[in-house]
Amino acid sequence: MTESAGLYERVLAAGGGQLSPARAPRPSAAVVLWRRNAYGEVELYWLERGRSLPFMAGWHAFPGGALEKDDAIAPIAGTPKDLDATGWTAASADAAEAPAEPDLLPGLAAGALRELAEETGVRPLRDGLPDAGRLVFAGRWLTPPFTPVRFDNRFFLLAWRAADGEAKAVPPESERGEWIRPAVALAKIERAAVLVAPPILHLVRGLAEGGPEEPETLRRLRDTAECNLGPLRRIELRPGILTFPLAAATLPPATHTNCFLLGSHEAVLIDPGSPFPVVQEALTAALRECARRLGRRPSAIWLSHHHPDHVAGVEAARRALDLPVFAHPATARRLRERGIAVDGELHDEQRVELAGGAGEPPFAIRILHTPGHARGHLAFAVEGAGDILAGDLVAGFGTIVIDPPEGDMTSYLAALERLRARSPRTLFVSHGAPFVDAAAKLDEFVRHRLNREAQIFSAWSERGLREPAAFVPEVYPELAPAARPLAERQIVAHLLRLAELGRISTGSSFSSSSTRSGSIAT
Repeated sequence: MTESAGLYERVLAAGGGQLSPARAPRPSAAVVLWRRNAYGEVELYWLERGRSLPFMAGWHAFPGGALEKDDAIAPIAGTPKDLDATGWTAASADAAEAPAEPDLLPGLAAGALRELAEETGVRPLRDGLPDAGRLVFAGRWLTPPFTPVRFDNRFFLLAWRAADGEAKAVPPESERGEWIRPAVALAKIERAAVLVAPPILHLVRGLAEGGPEEPETLRRLRDTAECNLGPLRRIELRPGILTFPLAAATLPPATHTNCFLLGSHEAVLIDPGSPFPVVQEALTAALRECARRLGRRPSAIWLSHHHPDHVAGVEAARRALDLPVFAHPATARRLRERGIAVDGELHDEQRVELAGGAGEPPFAIRILHTPGHARGHLAFAVEGAGDILAGDLVAGFGTIVIDPPEGDMTSYLAALERLRARSPRTLFVSHGAPFVDAAAKLDEFVRHRLNREAQIFSAWSERGLREPAAFVPEVYPELAPAARPLAERQIVAHLLRLAELGRISTGSSFSSSSTRSGSIAT
């Protein structure tokens, strides 16, 4: 690490020695409720998740949730069908993450039916008990490790009957629900009108190709080749945007940095940030599978910025795939200090067209220079889709550290406002799951920072506080002691901005360098 590295970078570098174990997933279940309409067409009942939920807010999903303790003793009638049809296989499972439990834990069927009743009001009964015998196993999926909560989820099909009760969304868990033909649902997903998780896409696509009673359809739904533990973890939440959560030396509570493959045929690899050889090798294998199965081949590596949790795997990816590396000039300068070569530069408002497949249009990307977290920080806007890869401008959980002088609060707020002005639909972030209500989320991040700034200004003007460390108990009263040095850097960033605005006078004794902490909490 160079002398010019700030506290944030030094903390990241200090925490990079060991591969952390994946978060243990919670057992869960979901129900794909289906019926035939008056024309004999299959319809599915799906829900738009509540916008206030902490996990996958605004996404579309089937009713379901985590197993609860009382589910194991809840009385039910019957057993789900075809539970032995599939499971994790030695050929496709990642032994480091594959759960050891069998496909049906005690209470899982009861939990699936409980969640169905709680979220839709539908209650299939037999002899007064929840009827698990009508459930048909439709596959098992593991939540990717880019979220603070992970689920080991089993999906079940259930044919709706009028006696089960009318299906309707129950707030606040869900905003609304609807019966929809699988082909219509698939069209909405493909034109980016809704956001769904990979298993939902897989189920909808499978049911659009055949009826839920057909053995071939059921085989496709249970096909582990598309499940999360396959050799290619196909997390494609928008067309042309593949996400690879890579274990990285990042700031807790995050444990992974999202690496992206962007493009429909020719593609670019963004932020291969893992320092761990086993993860680097897995990424290379997945990219080769992308080329073989999807026809997507990276032609270059792009970097959002220079921080270690975004660039630690650059040289390994360059060697394995023989790719040039591109970044903003400010990022290139910082990387050269570490001996990482950058072969080309990316500039603000630069437009890049990646070649599409046969008969497909080019995949166009607009480069956006968005400093604040880092001087050379870039975001990548997919033209025509409303999708933006925002890097470390926002986070799915945890916080974005602004550490002067590399970090600048005024520039950071301006970058958020710039993205907001583009009216984006979906924000893909480096740590966590994407945000479906992107404009509202950007507004929320700006308000949060300005509220913090108002607290700091009040403490300065009314309480007479001056030293950054003195502000921390006022502004971050519940913060763990180990995190206080980074909190001080955030305070400094706000104080420097208030001074720039002429709202406070810091005097000659206050500067970004004089308040730099000399210790690193790890």
